[in-house]
Amino acid sequence: MLCAHTVRRLKPGAFEAFLEAFRPDAEDLPQGWVRFHALRGLADENEVVTFGFFDGTLEELERSQSDGDYEQRREAIDQYVDSVIANGLYEITESWVPEGAPAS
Repeated sequence: MLCAHTVRRLKPGAFEAFLEAFRPDAEDLPQGWVRFHALRGLADENEVVTFGFFDGTLEELERSQSDGDYEQRREAIDQYVDSVIANGLYEITESWVPEGAPAS
């Protein structure tokens, strides 16, 4: 399982429009992607962390991006972004949920 992670500083007041452009429609969800999260900073509401989980290999993720509308979706959100602070792709090596804790 892979996790794609990006930290962005949005233009002031752009959060809702950014989310609308970022969130794929259920029928357009690229194959392999199983879950996405968006986090908004409490200290700075214009700082947004997005991450998604991909069930597959790096090669499958790259193929999913080239076969899908990845570049189009990135272009759609760029108008709301002031800067990208961090961007990376990670392999999930450990998942842990304490007994009795909600899984989500």
